[in-house]
Amino acid sequence: MTPYEAYGKAAKMSMSDREAEASALSRAAQLLEQCRDNWQAPDADARLAEALAMNQQLWTIFQAELSQPEHPLPASLRRDTLSLSVFVDKRIFEIMAYPSPEKLTAIININRNLAAGLRSGASKQPEAGETCREQAIEPAACIWG
Repeated sequence: MTPYEAYGKAAKMSMSDREAEASALSRAAQLLEQCRDNWQAPDADARLAEALAMNQQLWTIFQAELSQPEHPLPASLRRDTLSLSVFVDKRIFEIMAYPSPEKLTAIININRNLAAGLRSGASKQPEAGETCREQAIEPAACIWG
């Protein structure tokens, strides 16, 4: 099963979409962390390739969702998150070209912080007609719904 299929299956389960996305981000961060912490392992190259591919696919899904003009997130937050996704893409390609365990830390932190934001805001929803900013809801919690 590819990471994309696993993500799709997880999103269809009983957990909320936000929780599924937070779980996918946490799992992606965990895979990268295992690579960083076991850099000299015999299977390190294969594990790194798998972890980077999963992260890239996950962020591509987010990019596609956030690029939709009808997405409910305010345009400025969509732009900011898409800019963050460009950074993640560049870092992934940089790691592929010039592998280094230290370079994984930024993506690990981004994934974990976004997952935490999604989880903390899962119970907070803006009222009809209000934006996440007006409700003081964590921006990450509003990204996908």
